[in-house]
Amino acid sequence: MAQAEQSQTAPEVSTVEDTMKTATRFMVEDVATNGGYVWAYLPDFSRRWGEMEAYPSMVWTQAPGTPEMGEIFLDAYHATGDEYYYDAAMKAAQALIDGQHPSGGWNYVIDTAGEESIKRWYDTIGRNGWRLEEFQHYYGNATFDDHATVESGTFLMRLYLEKRDPEVKKAVDKAISFVLDSQYANGGWPQRWPDAPDFEKHGQPDYTGFITLNDEVAQKNIDFLLLAMQQLDRPELEEPIRRAMDLFIELQQPQPTPGWALQYTMELEPASARTYEPAAISPHTTDASIKSLFHFYELTGDDKYLAPIPAALEWLEKVEAPAEAHTDSGRNYYRYVEAGTNRFMAVRRRGSNAQNGEYYVNYDMTGEMAEKRVDTDALWQRYETLQATPAEQLIAQSPLYGNGPSLMPYYVVTDDIVGSDLNTQSDDGRDVTEARIHDLVQSLGEDGYWPTELRTTSHPYKGPGPDSPPEGFVDRGQVGDEWDTSPFTMESGPMGISTGTYIRNMSFLIEYVDERGDDQ
Repeated sequence: MAQAEQSQTAPEVSTVEDTMKTATRFMVEDVATNGGYVWAYLPDFSRRWGEMEAYPSMVWTQAPGTPEMGEIFLDAYHATGDEYYYDAAMKAAQALIDGQHPSGGWNYVIDTAGEESIKRWYDTIGRNGWRLEEFQHYYGNATFDDHATVESGTFLMRLYLEKRDPEVKKAVDKAISFVLDSQYANGGWPQRWPDAPDFEKHGQPDYTGFITLNDEVAQKNIDFLLLAMQQLDRPELEEPIRRAMDLFIELQQPQPTPGWALQYTMELEPASARTYEPAAISPHTTDASIKSLFHFYELTGDDKYLAPIPAALEWLEKVEAPAEAHTDSGRNYYRYVEAGTNRFMAVRRRGSNAQNGEYYVNYDMTGEMAEKRVDTDALWQRYETLQATPAEQLIAQSPLYGNGPSLMPYYVVTDDIVGSDLNTQSDDGRDVTEARIHDLVQSLGEDGYWPTELRTTSHPYKGPGPDSPPEGFVDRGQVGDEWDTSPFTMESGPMGISTGTYIRNMSFLIEYVDERGDDQ
């Protein structure tokens, strides 16, 4: 951890620890639902949100939800030795264990009120989220999307390694089995598993069984298996890891578009997913796949993982968005490129809600700004560095060969955990200064939480929307008309309770205590 500034006016460690304990008691004893959490709450708890508005009985597995709260509790336990934090982590773990699908994975959301309650939520709030099609149908299975399963399983593995609790171990073993059982023979993974009954979605076949790279599904699963292989002494996991790594080579598309797509058919052809995700080659997925191949080379020293990269980088250089489409934040690539033609694809929508609206694709890029940032110069530099690194040097540090340091960090939350929560976006750095710590101690509210402006909200569910857009409706992009339950951001919002804020602020306080604890 970074060394905090030294000063005679440094906040007392005991004062910082008191602040941590007060904030944690509020989250554990006043906010949690059966040990689990969503993302944001109004102070009177009259409304609450994960990625969408949630019932009071619901907890969220997507970041910054229940797994991340468990991780920060364990970080606090490591920094202070206070058993209260371990007990808080166990409560978060119990929420995940209670909500673990029989197959061993997790859905985005757990409803502690049972199956009928979650079905009712999907039939109302979920179905009306125009922009969030993944919530418009209840599958009744588990997902790798947004790291829901892997982050839950990773937290439980870390918790198990603390005190070897046998009930936690059972859940970890089930999660590992889920990853193994859901892997296809070719090494890929679907987005959701087990298979759900067939249905058509907006006239298109269900996409959740396609081989998925979107949201780093394959890479995260490889990392999870590698962690389990090392931490739990499971050498048999090497074979599925290698099978998954090799599939990345097969998934690269031929010239003239030698990149990677978000998802694929079983014939390894690019496939569409949500109606705003056409079958296309994706520059940002190509960027992520190149970085995965770098990682695979570092694990194995095998040149076959570097071989696909030059063609992919040359392609990326050809399909960079025109300069006038670049943004001030450095975004320089459109989201989709048509396979075989290299034409840019624009995704647009018409209508006003999930009932009357639709997404469609055309090639008119007029006014379209780049959406993704890719640094090809940095990718070339890393490629050249790895190409010059002897394989034996890499293998000597590779956990795949039983070498190198532990993959399980002592502190997990050392960077901001944002996920899809728009209320916890932050760009003010990670410096742990005395001024910051002083402000965090002073700004904790009387009720025990750090008030956060909840600029992201949603329309309450009010029934199915009209069959045509209301008169005068203007599409703002994030949300449609008043029947659309998708979250959207306002210029200002009410003050409320945020798990993302709690996690971020606690991470600063933990770092301060870790650095200063032995000195006071």
